[in-house]
Amino acid sequence: MASASAIGKLSREEFRRQKDLDAARKAGTAPAALDEEGKPINPHIPQYISQAPWYLDTGAPSLSHQRRPEQNRAANKLDEWYDRGAKAGPAAKKYRKGACENCGAMTHKKKDCLERPRKKGAKYTNSDIQADEVIQEVASGYDAKRDRWNGYDPAEHKAIYEEYAAIEAARQKLREEEIDKQTTTDLAAVRKVAKAGKAGGKEGDADFGSSDEEDADEDKYADAADAVGQKLDAKTRITVRNLRIREDTAKYLINLDPSSAYYDPKTRSMRDAPNKNVPPEEAQFAGDNFLRYSGEAPEVQKLQLFAWQAAARGNDVHLNANPTQGELLHHEFRQKKEELKDSSKISILAKYGGAQYLESAPKELLHGQTENYVEYSRTGQVIKGRERAKARSKYPEDVYVNNHTSVWGSWYDTSTGTWGYACCHSSLHLSYCAGLAGIEAAQASTAQNLLASTPAISPPATTSEPSVSNADAPRIEQNFSKKRVGEGDVRIDKESLAKALSDERKRKMGTDDDDRSGKKRKGVLESGSHDVTEEELEAYRMNRRIAEDPMHYSFVTTPSIQLFEDS
Repeated sequence: MASASAIGKLSREEFRRQKDLDAARKAGTAPAALDEEGKPINPHIPQYISQAPWYLDTGAPSLSHQRRPEQNRAANKLDEWYDRGAKAGPAAKKYRKGACENCGAMTHKKKDCLERPRKKGAKYTNSDIQADEVIQEVASGYDAKRDRWNGYDPAEHKAIYEEYAAIEAARQKLREEEIDKQTTTDLAAVRKVAKAGKAGGKEGDADFGSSDEEDADEDKYADAADAVGQKLDAKTRITVRNLRIREDTAKYLINLDPSSAYYDPKTRSMRDAPNKNVPPEEAQFAGDNFLRYSGEAPEVQKLQLFAWQAAARGNDVHLNANPTQGELLHHEFRQKKEELKDSSKISILAKYGGAQYLESAPKELLHGQTENYVEYSRTGQVIKGRERAKARSKYPEDVYVNNHTSVWGSWYDTSTGTWGYACCHSSLHLSYCAGLAGIEAAQASTAQNLLASTPAISPPATTSEPSVSNADAPRIEQNFSKKRVGEGDVRIDKESLAKALSDERKRKMGTDDDDRSGKKRKGVLESGSHDVTEEELEAYRMNRRIAEDPMHYSFVTTPSIQLFEDS
């Protein structure tokens, strides 16, 4: 198939004829195209294979760009290499013009010379002129250029075998001399000597005490090792691998539950306990973490903590760099700490006393048990045997101040609607307790207030001290049962309410028609002996301002009041 570059830009008719020719070649009705060698080209080859790139295009149908060049086939042979280090005949006697100024060879220049640089080169001394090298032209291919072992002579490796054989022979001779000098009664050594003697009598001294026999004896006596682990004896040369004792149960077989402790097969470690319900003292295996805090492990942790704290304070202490210094400083620190603790304890006891309480321990600690019966639930809560603790708040409770025997709020006065102390009936917070005298004074004050609220029937008493007679007692009880002002359905006279509103406004403005001086007395209440009427109470409510009520702007009215005119 012709390449696109050879065809060039075709017209529409030429392109159609080319497509028809390709279809006929694929169908077999037209002969296949021939390359420059006369070989037919398969018409079913894809275009990206048959089309040559622009730098290899010859202008004719060809597949030569897909074939390996013939010159590269011979160059890819790996067994062809130049003779490294070969010299061409004897060396020259005198320096030749154009030769190397260092060694005198004609095959290279001074910058490419591999000889040691001389103080005075062969150009100036005409001595020790080297022979010319043999220059061989080897056409190496891609693989040959990158073969690191190309040109290596395998016969040179024979010298390495000879060197190791000589070392092994010398080592074997040294072993024979050591066995001859030994006088030990070890069974393994005696058997080796006997075997070596028998072999020496039959085969000669060259095979005496061979290493193969010693290796065979190692397997025989390896079972007699006294401990599991890595052990090497110079006399018997017993080597035992570090294996797990087969009598012990593997850690991962103790609990086969997948949700139990994690087992790391690489390090054969299980940090958590496989059976958490079993106490560590009774468990077959309590986990690797159980052993981490046993023995001297806590002491090492304390020592490391001391080293870190000392280094943080500026001291030159490092546990890994100088462990001996860290151990000595830690020991000295503990001694000084105990001495300081004892001295402070002695000084406190000498100042405050109480040494007798430190001599004996409680019986519960000495015997480890008590006679008090306590019953617990499964969750650890006390069921029987001990009084449950009372729930307390974060605020102080049952705190008595100022000689009181009860707290504030333990007594309520129904007549005034105030709270106080039950011990003295005082309604003043943080007041001093007066006891029974305060209760009597509070009762007298309450009776006096009740008498003042009732209409005056009898003339006032001349004495300064208030007294309540038996004749006044029914009047006090009747006052409690009487309907109060403003309760129930109230009917108010309209004219009286208007006069009461006028008087209330004048009172708030501070003016009074009866005041002859004309001075304003703002905020001063009238004092009189007459009772408060319904109209005056309603006027007071209507003019009162309640700041706490956001919906209240001017006054509050009572829904149950009905205004009417007297008939």
